[in-house]
Amino acid sequence: MTTQQIPTVAASFDDIMNHLASNDLPALTRDLSPLSAAELVPLFERIDLRQRAVLYRLLTKQRAVEVFEALPPSLQSDLLDGLQDADVSRLFAELDPDDRLWLLDEVPSVLATQMLRGLPEQDRLLTASLLGYPQGSVGRRMTPEYVSTRASLTVAETLERVRAHINDAETVYTIPVLDGTRVVVGIVSLREMLAAQPGDVIADLMSPAHTAEATDSDEDAARRCADLSLLALPIVDSEERLVGMLTIDDAIRILENVENKDAARQGGAEPLRRPYLSTPVRSLVRSRVVWLLVLAVGATLTVQVLEIFEASIEQVTVLALFVPLLIGTGGNTGNQAATTVTRALALGDVRPRDIFRVLSRELRTGALLGLLLGSLGFGIAGTFYSLQIGAVIGLTLLAVCTVAAVVGGCMPLLARAVRVDPAVFSNPFISTFVDATGLLVYFGIATAILGL
Repeated sequence: MTTQQIPTVAASFDDIMNHLASNDLPALTRDLSPLSAAELVPLFERIDLRQRAVLYRLLTKQRAVEVFEALPPSLQSDLLDGLQDADVSRLFAELDPDDRLWLLDEVPSVLATQMLRGLPEQDRLLTASLLGYPQGSVGRRMTPEYVSTRASLTVAETLERVRAHINDAETVYTIPVLDGTRVVVGIVSLREMLAAQPGDVIADLMSPAHTAEATDSDEDAARRCADLSLLALPIVDSEERLVGMLTIDDAIRILENVENKDAARQGGAEPLRRPYLSTPVRSLVRSRVVWLLVLAVGATLTVQVLEIFEASIEQVTVLALFVPLLIGTGGNTGNQAATTVTRALALGDVRPRDIFRVLSRELRTGALLGLLLGSLGFGIAGTFYSLQIGAVIGLTLLAVCTVAAVVGGCMPLLARAVRVDPAVFSNPFISTFVDATGLLVYFGIATAILGL
């Protein structure tokens, strides 16, 4: 979930923190009372667990429910730890069924079971129906609370259905049209019905429906919803019968989570499940240390290559000066290609079967980049050292950029083909690989030209 810093919160944040430090509850109550839920969420994301619990207990009942619904699931889970069982049951029951699953994914299984038992029977059945779908499927993110209609009904009859369920349905702006077996045969919008005559038949207004199967990836379904600019996407079972709706707000939340995960892994870390300032330091360490250890082991390849060519470096010490430049340029080139292709994969612009087309494009792109940088390197190194050194640097940049672009462009596609997160194979691993191969190319060219 993405939140923006609200000017009102920013202006009073220091006062609130001072009152928290002095445990001045009356002053805190006065500070919080004029703030809306949208203004309180950024504040809750910037304070620690104890402070959050104190502030939350000072909110009115209605405001507390609004703030809880707006918080990220990870912070919702933190808050539940400090509340009484009755408060937990009340807040959990206030959530929509699909929002309950976001929260259940964060809390311990024992607490999840307890929370489900505390729901009214109808809510428990709705939530349990979503829990039956696999992790990562859109079935766990759809809402089973919607309004549907039939092709044979009139606009007036359908609007009456909308009014009857206006307080229950999560969305009423996009209404699926079903046949007698609940198969989706079309879609009609509330806007189209309001513009039509009450006696008009839905069959004359409806348009073809885009759907997703409940077992499809939630990311794929969310991208379809966003790409088609839909307010809601009907979700069907294997027999095309309607089982729920993916609303645009949930689609955006899914895509934000995917973007956060990819960005973290491209930087060599695991994604944070909480806002940065609300994440304990030990969690920050845990999210980074594994990747640092993996990359440190991979970096030993670079050390071994330098040891192999130690004699060459002793003969022409100037070669050592260009090592950071060359491996840095190669790593950056590979990272650029990997980031571009990973993004294209996420958007559906390329697929694993396009690997040869991507290889061809990145080969040409890398070669042109290498030619430009190599020419510059040749001119500078040739001017300050010698034409031979300039030739070594120029040819190495040409080769390294070409190899790095090809490897960076193809690795995400190979990762997707073997069903591994492409972001895992992006920047950190590519940098390590290109460092080692770049040094081999560098000293190989130097040996050939300088006769080492």
